[in-house]
Amino acid sequence: MDIPREQAKGRRRIKRIIYGVTVIAAVAVITVGVSRLKPAPPTIDVGYWPGTVTRGPFVRNVRGLGTLVPEDIRWVPAPSDGRIEKINVKQGAIVKADSILVELTNPVLEQSSLEADQQLKGAEAELNSLHARLDNDLLNQKAAAATVQADYKTAKLQADVNVELKKHDLVSDLVLRLSQVRAEELATRFDLEQQRLKTNAESAKAQIAQQQARVDQLKALAELRRTQVDQLHVRSGLAGVVQLVAVQVGQQATPGLALARVADPTKLKAELKVNETQTKDLEIGQAATVDTRTGGGAGNSVINGRVVRIDPAPTNGLLTVDIALEGDLPKGARPDLSVDGTITLERLENVLYVNRPVNGQENGTVGLFKLEPGTNLAYRTQVKLGRSAVSTIEVVDGLREGDRVILSDMAAYDSHNVVRVP
Repeated sequence: MDIPREQAKGRRRIKRIIYGVTVIAAVAVITVGVSRLKPAPPTIDVGYWPGTVTRGPFVRNVRGLGTLVPEDIRWVPAPSDGRIEKINVKQGAIVKADSILVELTNPVLEQSSLEADQQLKGAEAELNSLHARLDNDLLNQKAAAATVQADYKTAKLQADVNVELKKHDLVSDLVLRLSQVRAEELATRFDLEQQRLKTNAESAKAQIAQQQARVDQLKALAELRRTQVDQLHVRSGLAGVVQLVAVQVGQQATPGLALARVADPTKLKAELKVNETQTKDLEIGQAATVDTRTGGGAGNSVINGRVVRIDPAPTNGLLTVDIALEGDLPKGARPDLSVDGTITLERLENVLYVNRPVNGQENGTVGLFKLEPGTNLAYRTQVKLGRSAVSTIEVVDGLREGDRVILSDMAAYDSHNVVRVP
């Protein structure tokens, strides 16, 4: 009975060995098979952003944020030294060109104005006195000349009479000669008086001109002093809105100190800040549109314009571009209003393009996931990009018209070449 029992134990041991080897072999085969399987592609978030490659007209443009600023801005300076006595306006006040913004006081200037007026009055009095004195001298000279002229005429008449009397031997030769000498003497004196009268008239004219020049000089000085005193009432010089009052009552002002800033709100331009990397193709005269985001929508807030100035140097990576606005301003447009501007660089025809990917750079290469038609899979594709616009970019290589790609940020899937879309 012992022999059969030992044989049964041996058979059971062999079966267990066979079973164990079979299980181990099966596990090994399954492990190798699983290790050779590719991992399943990950599923991306529901909110991905797809885009379709399109062929057609392509408008290159750049965009910048900015503000509306007045074309005409005037800083109102202090005309001279003075103390701020009164400020007549506040920021936001509407003023005319002759509106008085600030009143200054300067006792020294006011005193010099009074002295200039007094000097002018004194010079004018001297001029009037000189006129009277010279006129009197001229009258005396004319009277003397008239007396000599009368004596000359009398002597000449007597000489002529004596000539006739001599013909009849009624007078002697001596009397005739004396009358003729007398007439010649008075003729010479009359000529001298005429020359003296002319010389005195010219001398009087010169003296009056000299005194008149002094009066004119003092009049100009007095007018200058009066103007300087009047300028202590500082006027706007420009019709518009007071943007800034830069001084306070009691402050001492020096010549040229900026007292206030006035701007004309009816003439505005847009100052856009454009990223420096997008400005290499900007040129004066390019067309632009500026959205003031006013006017109730429906395009009422958009106004056309032209590039009129490009800042030569960027600041903090941004370049300032001035846009002259064309046509009437939208309702609600005002200085310092934030605006969004778009500048058209060029218009191209028959260009392959797509909406701009998150990481897509002009003339660069980017890996985009292209959606496979008829499936929910997207495969990574290297795409070469070309010229760019605000929201679109040219496709140079890697995609065809009608291809659909994922444009949103896919940095989380950089280690995958295939993704699954929901």
